[in-house]
Amino acid sequence: MSSKIPTVRQTNWFSILPHIGVMWVVILIWQQIDSVDSFLFGAVTYLILSFSLRNLIPRDHRKGIRNNNQENFLAAIKNFEKSYVFFKKYEWIDKYRFLTLLSSSKMSYREMALANIGFCYSQIGDGIKSKVYYERTLKEFPESGLAKSALKMIESVEKNLCE
Repeated sequence: MSSKIPTVRQTNWFSILPHIGVMWVVILIWQQIDSVDSFLFGAVTYLILSFSLRNLIPRDHRKGIRNNNQENFLAAIKNFEKSYVFFKKYEWIDKYRFLTLLSSSKMSYREMALANIGFCYSQIGDGIKSKVYYERTLKEFPESGLAKSALKMIESVEKNLCE
């Protein structure tokens, strides 16, 4: 089901190498148990592990995405705030997400949470809070292209309103 709300996904292609390594380790473990179907069992085990890690640990973030896609922005903000707090508390999970969550995302969950909160505030018409969250995103993640673009757009609108 497609959404009217834009979604940005950036992939860190280098992180796919550890994923392949994890998959081969799982296949080698199955090789010790059952040499005939080790590849099949290893691949299925990897998929279950990958799906479970990406759906269970960042569950507040996923709820936020769901609420965002359903245009329930106030609920999405709460979910993204919970996600930010969780990944701030356990920064190592976010930092090593290519192994801990088997995630190939280029953006950290904290960066995504802050930028998504900014987006949600813009959608409910609170430009001031939106700008605050995009600025906070840039403060914590100076290379955030998403936050830079959003702030340029906000500044452009502000400039046009003043003219």
